[in-house]
Amino acid sequence: MGRSVRMIWLPILLLLLLENGMASDYLMGLGSYDITGPAADVNMMGYANTDQVTSGVHFRLRARAFIVAEPQGKRVLFVNLDACMASQLVTIKVLERLKARYGDLYTEKNVAISGIHTHSGPGGYLQYIVYIVTSLGFVRQSFDALVDGIEQTIIRAHDNIRPGSVYVNKAVYVCIILTNLSSITGELLDAGINRSPSAYLNNPAAERNKYKYDVDKEMTLLKFVDNEWGPVGSFNWFATHGTSMGRTNSLISGDNKGAAARFMEDWFDQNNGGSTSSDVSEPNRIPRRVSNIIRIANDNHHELLELAASFESLPGKSTTRFLSLARRVRSVLRQADRPKFVSAFCQTNCGDVSPNVLGAFCIDTGVPCDFNQSTCGGKNELCYGRGPGYPDEFESNRIIGQRQFKKAVELFSAASEKLNGKIDYIHTYVDFSNLEVTIPKEGGGTTTVKTCPAAMGFAFAAGTTDGPGAFDFKQGDNQGNAFWKLVRNVLKTPTKEQVDCQQPKPILLDTGEMKQPYDWAPSILPVQILRIGQMVILSVPGEFTTMAGRRLRDAVKKVLTSGSSKEFGSNVHVVIAGLTNTYSQYVTTYEEYQMQRYEGASTLYGPHTLSAYIQVFQKLATSLVTGKPVEPGPQPPDLLDKQISLLTPVVMDATPIGKQFGDVSADVPKNAAFKRGDNVTVAFWSACPRNDLLTEGTFALVEILRGKDTWEPAYDDDDLCLRFIWSRPSKLSAQSHATIQWIVPQTAAAGVYRIRHFGASKNLLGTIKHFTGTSSAFVVA
Repeated sequence: MGRSVRMIWLPILLLLLLENGMASDYLMGLGSYDITGPAADVNMMGYANTDQVTSGVHFRLRARAFIVAEPQGKRVLFVNLDACMASQLVTIKVLERLKARYGDLYTEKNVAISGIHTHSGPGGYLQYIVYIVTSLGFVRQSFDALVDGIEQTIIRAHDNIRPGSVYVNKAVYVCIILTNLSSITGELLDAGINRSPSAYLNNPAAERNKYKYDVDKEMTLLKFVDNEWGPVGSFNWFATHGTSMGRTNSLISGDNKGAAARFMEDWFDQNNGGSTSSDVSEPNRIPRRVSNIIRIANDNHHELLELAASFESLPGKSTTRFLSLARRVRSVLRQADRPKFVSAFCQTNCGDVSPNVLGAFCIDTGVPCDFNQSTCGGKNELCYGRGPGYPDEFESNRIIGQRQFKKAVELFSAASEKLNGKIDYIHTYVDFSNLEVTIPKEGGGTTTVKTCPAAMGFAFAAGTTDGPGAFDFKQGDNQGNAFWKLVRNVLKTPTKEQVDCQQPKPILLDTGEMKQPYDWAPSILPVQILRIGQMVILSVPGEFTTMAGRRLRDAVKKVLTSGSSKEFGSNVHVVIAGLTNTYSQYVTTYEEYQMQRYEGASTLYGPHTLSAYIQVFQKLATSLVTGKPVEPGPQPPDLLDKQISLLTPVVMDATPIGKQFGDVSADVPKNAAFKRGDNVTVAFWSACPRNDLLTEGTFALVEILRGKDTWEPAYDDDDLCLRFIWSRPSKLSAQSHATIQWIVPQTAAAGVYRIRHFGASKNLLGTIKHFTGTSSAFVVA
């Protein structure tokens, strides 16, 4: 009888387990696309340095997206950009395109678009005046590159939707590999320091004592596993600024997070789709880009030199745009029969976190900068943070990127907590310029305060230790000075009400009340929560400082795990996605705001900005738990038709008499042989990169000889070791050069190589013609 009962219940239990397992699986898709933008003449977004204008490519920028959906229910879409921040105007236009293509499947409610905060990408794509002054107004080419690239990324992710599972990892893991015991933790200790410690120390001691560090050291990672193909991607959130590349760099770069993403995607590809259990130590080597199909050349040095000598430089010649796309290394690496692995390194509460981990020093004396004001002899211009590769910013960028990459591989390899449960989202727009906020009173009870119209303080102009400002501005200034107040008043004199509201911030630019020729700063902001099972993503349109982010996460988690909310229990992972959907600068704690460091001076809506965010997010979290809808709020403006652009177009390109576009102007030495670590430099007669962005293509290419006459792509614009540098002899000259530098990696195969350049020229009639040029061959021994 007992055996019969067991036989009856066994298939029922198996069916229940199967259904439960299937219910925990989602539909998911990932995608990626090029968003590099104009590599010439465009001011970079981030440092507000008018002299920092694009003139080449360090490595290309990409948008990366994931979609997670219930098989018959809701879905969320998250897009991560190798860009300084999201833009309200970009978000609006992307949503319009998604509406036209997919109907109501993707809307402002379930779509988040977030920036990694690189300070080395083209600017001019935001709609508010204060953010496009240094780029000479709106730059349509920057804007279109983002909107087009994001749309294509989403199309790829949507087309790739398949059944799969999502895993989260951020906790401490103890793994036994054979007989070795090793601890894997989500803490990343050496990729960020607090650049405003004096402001952080103004937070209550009791609060600070709850934390071991003055910046968040934890990385949170999502691992995407396709039911058929296995791992297909990962997205992680970690706080550190995109300022490893300094304020004088002019090469487009994804900075440390963009580099980490490149490393992780290459690591996975070159591990054949990633059997990662035995490869955790591999991140100590940056993955090389040479495809496994390339045969390593013979070690005979003399034979290699003879072979290289038979390939002299080729004159520039006309070609098609397709050739630049077809010769990309990633097209060689791609496994056509499986989804492309996508890895994104996303930004979170990085407001006061610098990747320049050696600290800030005076460039004239070498001594540490003043602790409170980050000055040297009273001057902020001399105080600079030092990265781990100091004085080489490219090396600092590589190191900070590699540190994030290594931690991500550890978490990826050990990820075991499966996300399950609802997919959900909630979104509203809020006018932060005059929001009533209820806050606790000293001694008990509550009081009501208000936010203010946006304004920027004097310390904003002082910059930070990552990129100091100019003139006589200083961080920690809560007074201002008479001269700059006179200059300010020419633009807009703040009202007494505004001055009182923003106290103790001395107002330098009253941007929230400046409306000519159109809005200088945002007032209506998007606020959003995305949910994937026990994972909750808070989309914030700004840069929260470390403690501000901690308070927001704790407040939301308290709502989600309160006694009335049994859906989450205690197991909920809350991350902040910074710089998402639009941009409204910084958010500090009330106590940090009093210090008026750069971050406090850039907290637009006054001392109670953080309290306003916490109040709004608590309301959204409550609605997420109860299922009650929230009001959509006032719509932000679409200012595209009001944009002004003063950037001059490309008129024409030219070469000297007797030269063609693509001709080599400076070749490698004859019978040249290079070692790993050497700098191989070749220059070509070129044309303005704005003529064609070569999206999904490459301006620079290193090829390796396979056999006697077959050239295979080895390195391109996606590689940190290859730099495309564009220059013209004078600002008004129609002539220009492309200088290509290849820092030979330690992992480069011995063999015969050559360097190629791709570009597009424009004549007086406006006709665009593509060209290519090729250097003489040389040996790497």
